[in-house]
Parts: sequence; structure tokens; C-alpha cells
Amino acid sequence: MTKKERYQIFIDYFREHNPNPETELNYSTPYELLVAVILSAQCTDKRVNIVTRDLFRRFPEPESLAEADVEEVFHYIKSISYPNNKAKHLVGMAKMLVNDFNSVVPPDIKDLQKMPGVGRKTANVVASVIYNKPAMAVDTHVFRVADRIGLTTNAKTPLEAEKQLIRYIPEDVIPFAHHWLILHGRYVCKARRPECESCGITGICQFFKKQG
Repeated sequence: MTKKERYQIFIDYFREHNPNPETELNYSTPYELLVAVILSAQCTDKRVNIVTRDLFRRFPEPESLAEADVEEVFHYIKSISYPNNKAKHLVGMAKMLVNDFNSVVPPDIKDLQKMPGVGRKTANVVASVIYNKPAMAVDTHVFRVADRIGLTTNAKTPLEAEKQLIRYIPEDVIPFAHHWLILHGRYVCKARRPECESCGITGICQFFKKQG
């Protein structure tokens, strides 16, 4: 099986079984998604959604967050991983969003990365989800699952994995494929105990093949 064939089977399977995948982060505006994705770094979406309920009530728009005291933001997000740094990043991000981008979350990945707390993965998620850009965000789930299936080969970094994935996935499919890989990694191809018996793509999976 060629890599191109493996990708096509992967795409065809998930197009049929999950044609409209979506992020599991709760948000109602681009600003809220940006905040949620910043908070989600090394933290579960479930925990983020619990925290952002009250956070968004208190800071419903970037202007209020930009004027916030870091200590108050910390109070709302203290159950999240790395709350000290993330509280500083959120206030700094909001200030730049208001002052440099007129409170509008920019569609450009380079512009997004200028803001505190926004790395390449976060920028790719926002650009993909909000603006439907062909941006492949590679988190731990995507990195692991793509490698196990055989979509990536010897990728040492998330950026290497991203470059390999976008080489074979059509641009219009990339926003969907990002969610397919994340959700598959979260619920089926789990890190410690992958549930291969309930996986529909074992026929193309290199990890499954090696397990015999």
C-alpha cells in the first residue's frame, strides 16, 4: 500500500463516519475560542469547558479581559494546568487583540502568533476552526495517531508532522482531518491502551500491523 492510498482510505473512512467533526471546546465567538485554545494547552477540553463558563461571564469580550488584573484571571483558571503563565498570557493577548487588531481575531497565522500564549498549534486551530483555513494543528493526539497509522514517517517534531500531513491531505479536507485525528486519538487510539478492537481503520494502521 502506498502512502497516498493510505491517506485516501483514511479520508474516505472518516468522511463516511464523521462527516462534520467539530472542536469539543465550548465557545460562541472567535475571541472565546482563542481563549479556550490557549487554556487547553496540556489540559483536557472537559476541564477547559468547566473553567470558561464563569470566565466568559466575567470577561465576555476582549476589552474586559484586557483591563483585567492577572490575579483575578488566575482565580478563574487556577484549576487549569500552568495557571500563572496562562493568566498572564490571556491578559497580554487581550491587550494586543484590542490595541493591534481592533478586537478582531485575525485570520493570519503569523498575526495570531504575535500574541502572548499563541503558538503555532493554537494559531492553526483558530485559523482552521474560525476561518476554515487549511491549517493543520498538531497536538499530542494528532502527532501520536498520525504516526501510528503511518500517515507520518519518522517525524521528530509537530512541525515535521504538520508538513507531512498537509503534503497528502487536500486543502479543503485539512480542517476536518485535524478533528478526525484528535477525536480518534481521544476516544479510540488512546495513548496507553489503544482500543484497536473498535477501530475501523486497522486495515491501514502500521501500529496494528506491528502488533500482529
